[in-house]
Amino acid sequence: MNTSDSILFEISTPLGFSVRTTWNYWQKIMAKHPDLIDHLQQIKQTLASPIEVRQSSRDIDILLFYGEKEKYWTVAVARRLNGEGFLITAYRTDVIKEGTKIWPK
Repeated sequence: MNTSDSILFEISTPLGFSVRTTWNYWQKIMAKHPDLIDHLQQIKQTLASPIEVRQSSRDIDILLFYGEKEKYWTVAVARRLNGEGFLITAYRTDVIKEGTKIWPK
C-alpha cells in the first residue's frame, strides 16, 4: 500500500545523480498528463537511459530527459539541486525543446 509521501521511485541517471518522486507527486503529474497514466516504466527508462538530455534555456537546474521517440518524444523533466534530483513533470511532445544539449556530448 502506498502512502502519499512515500517514494514511488528513485532512478540513477547517466549524469551521475538520481531522480526521485513520491506517490503523491506522481498523481499530480498524472492529473495534468493523463496520457501517461500507464507509462510509469517508460518515464523511469527515460531517466535511466535517455536518448538525449538538455539543460533548460530558462533555468540551469532543470534538465529535460528525452526517451525513445515513437509518435512522440517522452520527456521527463527533473530539477537538480544540491546534487539531488526531483521529477518536476513528464509529458509527450513532437519536438525537442530549446536548451543546451548536455548528454550525450
